[in-house]
Amino acid sequence: MMILKRSAIILSLLLAACAHAPQPVVEQAVKPEPQAEKPSNLPKLELTGQMLYEFLLGDVASQRGIPGMAAQIYMRLADSTRDPRVASRAAHLAYDTHDMGKAVEAFNLWLELEPASLEAKQMLSLMLIGGGRLDEARPYLVDMLAAYPDRVGHALMKIYPFLAQHPDKVAAFELLRELTQPYPHVAEAHLVLAQAAGAAGKHEVALDEVRQARALRAEWEAAALFEAQLLQRESPQEASALLKKYLAAYPEANEARLLYARILLEQRKYAESRTEFQRLLNVHPENADLAFAVAMLSLEMGELERAESGLRQALAKGKKDEGTVYYYLGQLGEAKKSNEDALQNYRRVQDGEYVFAAHLRAAYLLYRTGKLDEARDYLHQAVAQNNQQRVQVMSIEAQILRDAKQPEAAYQVLTQGLEKLPNHPELLYEAAMLADQIGKHDIFEQLMRKVIQIKPDNAQAYNALGYSLLDRNEHVEEGMQLVEKASQLAPNDFAIMDSVGWGHYRLGNIPKSLEFLRRAYNANPDPEVAAHLGEVLWVQGEKEEAKKVWDDALKSHPDNVVLKEVMKRFLP
Repeated sequence: MMILKRSAIILSLLLAACAHAPQPVVEQAVKPEPQAEKPSNLPKLELTGQMLYEFLLGDVASQRGIPGMAAQIYMRLADSTRDPRVASRAAHLAYDTHDMGKAVEAFNLWLELEPASLEAKQMLSLMLIGGGRLDEARPYLVDMLAAYPDRVGHALMKIYPFLAQHPDKVAAFELLRELTQPYPHVAEAHLVLAQAAGAAGKHEVALDEVRQARALRAEWEAAALFEAQLLQRESPQEASALLKKYLAAYPEANEARLLYARILLEQRKYAESRTEFQRLLNVHPENADLAFAVAMLSLEMGELERAESGLRQALAKGKKDEGTVYYYLGQLGEAKKSNEDALQNYRRVQDGEYVFAAHLRAAYLLYRTGKLDEARDYLHQAVAQNNQQRVQVMSIEAQILRDAKQPEAAYQVLTQGLEKLPNHPELLYEAAMLADQIGKHDIFEQLMRKVIQIKPDNAQAYNALGYSLLDRNEHVEEGMQLVEKASQLAPNDFAIMDSVGWGHYRLGNIPKSLEFLRRAYNANPDPEVAAHLGEVLWVQGEKEEAKKVWDDALKSHPDNVVLKEVMKRFLP
């Protein structure tokens, strides 16, 4: 069986907008907060005129946005005064220069003058981590955590975002395992170690650690989220079950509910997913994205009125990408058989990712309303960004002309396109199919063989060429080889099963033919498959079964030409 490729509206199920790949759950990484420390053993120095001048010069440089000069001046002052307060100022200025070497030098001077400074250790360790120098950072991190045991969890949550950026994920995990080992009763220690383990590919360790975190803090949403994300990779059912149970205990955990809604969506449990998105929308009625999600799920479920209400609600709430909303309002209009409304909404798509798609749909609707020439002109105005889009424009124009019973004109559109894109496989395929339709069989074979040469794994091309030979009863053995090659590439394709069955029929192998044709018909009761199956059954002597297959197919497809022709040949 040979299928002509046609453009179709494909509804995005929000999986792009609502995709939720597992990500570490971490607190925002910020510059460490200075600690209120009072340095001891401050030097007793007299403020000289030269020192005052340099202090003023350093402050002016800082105020005028020249941190490098300011840091250099304060480094000289810190070195000459040996005052840790000046060293602290120099270190902060050096930090702001983003010059790793100068910053480390400044912080080392500060620690030399004030060895007990927690802030200096914290900032220096994080800079060293950021620079990939984990071994140098280790002693500062150990000291920092030990100095404030009551704030270990907070400190670890600050440290992890820096470690997460290190390219050697195993090394980062090993360092964190060493740092967290003394703190088995700190939930944050288990969570950051779980995150590091996950990043290092240690899935079971990650699950074990995050579960320990949750055992210590059952209500902690961040831990529940991360465990669900880990489970989602291999068992979305377990992830959704975990979140459902967690939300029953903590119904106000909105981040968990959002992930739960997304997982349900990925499982195609649209009604349940919509329920969760609606609950979130009830809590955040001003959120346009949630209104959009509810609308899209309603559209997928065929609840058109609710979908339209949600889309207009998203517009009213000021959704930034209005073009997306108008695009789906256009699709909604098509679903409601309101072509004028759909056309109006498609034309409102002026920006965003759906501008091109909306333009194509608008052109097609112009044709549907009887404006063929206007539709073609509108298509020619589409701004294609790449060759793929250029081919789409030509394919739509060819489809419009084909539907308007002008296959020769459609063929001309595609052949003109081939002059500019002679090796584009999709364009070659469509031009070949039209050539076959209008009786240019030699050109069809030439183009389809070129498709196979360019894309030797294109099952549809093998099938189209092979079926054409079989259908015309020419070069049957070669046709059979081609459709069998197609079957190897796509063994579950019903159209290819039909072609193989038809090939066996041409070769006189009736039992094998029926085997493949029955499989194809069970997979998809297509009218052309029904026509073939009925013919082989009739020849086999199973005339009543053949009639039933034909009659059932005719009820669903009363205008199918292939089916009507085969019935005319065999039925009086």
